[in-house]
Amino acid sequence: MADETLEVEIAEMLPGSMKAIRHGDLSILICNVDGDFYAVENECSHAAVPLDEGTLRGCELECDFHGAVFDVRNGEVIAMPATRPLRVFPVERVGASIVLRI
Repeated sequence: MADETLEVEIAEMLPGSMKAIRHGDLSILICNVDGDFYAVENECSHAAVPLDEGTLRGCELECDFHGAVFDVRNGEVIAMPATRPLRVFPVERVGASIVLRI
């Protein structure tokens, strides 16, 4: 099956901001870390709550529910109680947009 793509305008994403988008049943969180864009599944791997309600500090995303922390660059767990990494999606800059491959 071929990859599907989603496109988001860069102007909508200030540094330090996050934006949740939907693709069917999947919620994806796009994070702008000092002008670099990363995309992770918008669901904490510990408690299945939306991460867009959390806090982004640099490349660290904290789930406000139990305090699990993830690195948005690779989805890895930085702080428990989460033990499983987040699913990540490739992001590419194309003109004034970012394109995600799903």
